[in-house]
Amino acid sequence: MLKAYKFRLYPTKFQQEYFVKTFGCVRFVYNKMLEERIRLYKESKLDPDVKQKLPTPAKYKPEFPFLKEVDSLSLANAQMDLNKAYQNFFRDKSVGFPKFKSKHNDRASYTTNNLKGSIRIEACQVKLPKIGFVKLKQHRPFTGVIKSATISMTRTRKFFISILVDQAEEQWIPAKHKVGIDLGLEHFAILTNDKHFSEKVANPRFLRKSEDKIKKAQRGLSRKKIGSKNREKARMILSKKHEKIANQRQDFLHKLSKRIVDDNQVIVVETLKSKNMMKNHKIAKSIGDVSWYEFVRQLAYKCKFYGRTLIKADQLYASTQICSSCGIKSEKKAMDVREWSCICGALHDRDINASINLLMLAY
Repeated sequence: MLKAYKFRLYPTKFQQEYFVKTFGCVRFVYNKMLEERIRLYKESKLDPDVKQKLPTPAKYKPEFPFLKEVDSLSLANAQMDLNKAYQNFFRDKSVGFPKFKSKHNDRASYTTNNLKGSIRIEACQVKLPKIGFVKLKQHRPFTGVIKSATISMTRTRKFFISILVDQAEEQWIPAKHKVGIDLGLEHFAILTNDKHFSEKVANPRFLRKSEDKIKKAQRGLSRKKIGSKNREKARMILSKKHEKIANQRQDFLHKLSKRIVDDNQVIVVETLKSKNMMKNHKIAKSIGDVSWYEFVRQLAYKCKFYGRTLIKADQLYASTQICSSCGIKSEKKAMDVREWSCICGALHDRDINASINLLMLAY
């Protein structure tokens, strides 16, 4: 089983410069290869030998000697990323055609592979190719064979390493309960388990609570002269505030998803199309802040790790309109209707009723 462990790095100034240089070289090679592949396709659309002409990182080293200063495996992985992007595009056109990487908008990172112990951890340091030992904070141990490592940098110039480890399958004790999860905006989630216990998890609204601070930092940035040191300081202040909100959100989602997976063997969650819902500008910011997609993604991989079953209800399943007592489907209700009565006489809380209907899919 492959599992990744992410740790904070504390590189020296020289090591930071090397990492930044490698990020730039990986981005440069990726864009060069993409540019040439587009050109080759236009020149020979039906050429059966086009695969033999595809560019490689080694092709650019004589012309651009600075590429020799960084880890060659990082450049090779950039080529693999480009090939994967092309495969995804031809598999599903909705994914979109591969795009050129931007210095300012894309995530700064590179991946290198472990060859004969070139990546290893010793005494709170990690050994990396070309750069040697880098100090890290290993907050939890792991066992297994290191396959690769991805070094990344945030907009606030914090460095992290994600180590991919091949480890044995773990034996997990099955949980006893089943749970249905209805997602919402007023409450983040409504949980109903097979003991008919319902819990409403409050929506933390991290972005909304920090919105005034974000606006103030954004105004400060807009007043600074472009290219000045003060503008860079203002940009860093704004980035730190956004980073704090993202960290708060991730911490909340990880803790909640882990608790749900620990307590339940079968988990049923509704399927929501956030992208379509965000077209409504009145609730777009709230939907972006709540991160339903990320929550379901975390549930999915944690269920896989811990031997749980995750059921995603059909998008057209009307969990809100169906009476959980008699099963009769009523008319569609407006968003402001939080309670309703069925013709059978049952009085329902809109969200709890939906979570009970989702729970029924677990049987």
